[in-house]
Amino acid sequence: MIVFAILGSLAAIGVLCWLLFTLAVFALPAFIGVSAGIWAHETGAGLVGAIVIGAVGAGIALGVGQLLLAILRPAWLKLLVALAFVAPAAIAGFHATHGIVKHTMPSETWQLVFSVIGAIAVAVTTFIRVTSLTPPGSTSRGVANA
Repeated sequence: MIVFAILGSLAAIGVLCWLLFTLAVFALPAFIGVSAGIWAHETGAGLVGAIVIGAVGAGIALGVGQLLLAILRPAWLKLLVALAFVAPAAIAGFHATHGIVKHTMPSETWQLVFSVIGAIAVAVTTFIRVTSLTPPGSTSRGVANA
């Protein structure tokens, strides 16, 4: 029975890490959506209105980011847009990894080391995914090269 608990825990950690890496790309749009939803709720939009405003805000943030990656020509501008998505994902990766390792190792130094490693891994994964969401052959008019 203990073996099943250990295997179940490892599977749960694996699923949570997969979910973290998959959803890390959307950390910036999620932050913008939640902030817009909270603002809408505090200004009297109600619960449904806040959810709608938050979803629209998150969608616009993701769309604007992808549009900027598609139409910007200089590589340094594309890098700045990609870093705007990578920074919140790295912070989320640090805290998610820290939450996991806090329960598995007593040394605070090693907790910090593994948390930084987790943040770097999430940041690299997010950078690769953000830059691969926009097709390389896209032009500023949205017409692919034939």
